[in-house]
Amino acid sequence: MQLAAPFENLEFLAKQVVEGFIIGLHKSPFHGFSVEFAEHRLYNSGDNLKHIDWKVYGRSDKLFIKKFEEETNLRCQIIIDTSSSMLFPEEANIANKLQFSCMAAASLITLLKKQLDAVGLSFFDQSLYFHSACKSSTVHHKMLMNELEKKVNQQTLNQSTQAASVLHQIAENIHKRSLVIILSDMLDRVSENNEIFDALQHLRYNKHEVILFHVQDSRYEVNFHFENRPYEFIDLETGEKLRMNSTQLKEAYTAKMNEFRQDLTLKCNQYGIDIIDADVQQGYDKILQAYLIKRNKMS
Repeated sequence: MQLAAPFENLEFLAKQVVEGFIIGLHKSPFHGFSVEFAEHRLYNSGDNLKHIDWKVYGRSDKLFIKKFEEETNLRCQIIIDTSSSMLFPEEANIANKLQFSCMAAASLITLLKKQLDAVGLSFFDQSLYFHSACKSSTVHHKMLMNELEKKVNQQTLNQSTQAASVLHQIAENIHKRSLVIILSDMLDRVSENNEIFDALQHLRYNKHEVILFHVQDSRYEVNFHFENRPYEFIDLETGEKLRMNSTQLKEAYTAKMNEFRQDLTLKCNQYGIDIIDADVQQGYDKILQAYLIKRNKMS
């Protein structure tokens, strides 16, 4: 996914992404979702007539009620993994996993705002160090965008992940049924223990709907598409270094990665958690479509 770096105006970029997505919706199987009348709902018998939007009636010959901010449909908590492994890849004109996640979150917030849904934001690495409640006010949206802009050009190395304890904490902090969206590469030794799955199950036990966007660079992290030559591979979270020829490492690496991805998918399916591959080399349509589909099921 090619984007300007540094990100000069995340809110403006997010609006462009969402506007392009909405135009695409009208040409796709998703055209049935409510996007054009995001701030209205159909008139029901007994509704106060003073809230009818007569201008919309004149254009469409249908009665729509103006929706106000307190008529929130859905609560959505967006959780972003900001550990150092999310700083991969380090390539010019390609968003790393953290930048991709921040841009995806900004686009989701913009779409949630159009739908008059309440949204909260959480950041974590070794701990949950930022957590906002779900709100739908314009001031709140501005604050979330500002927090994302601070995060989008982060360069902190050697910051590890403690996703399991953080997700348990968030599950306890969210008191009303919500849609929980997690953006993470899930590189927390998931294949070696079930702590992270217990935390995800905790969210489901508390009646939250969960979408996990598994953020990766498919070219390098999944397919290990490196040239046949020696490399120095560096663990961004620990600083550990490994010098090897890429072909010597590829077979063992891809086998381990495929096992990890299959296990993650299996466990998420068992717990009723939607898992979506989010490739930094691609766009944000998958993320926005997955949100609309889940929102439609919850409404």
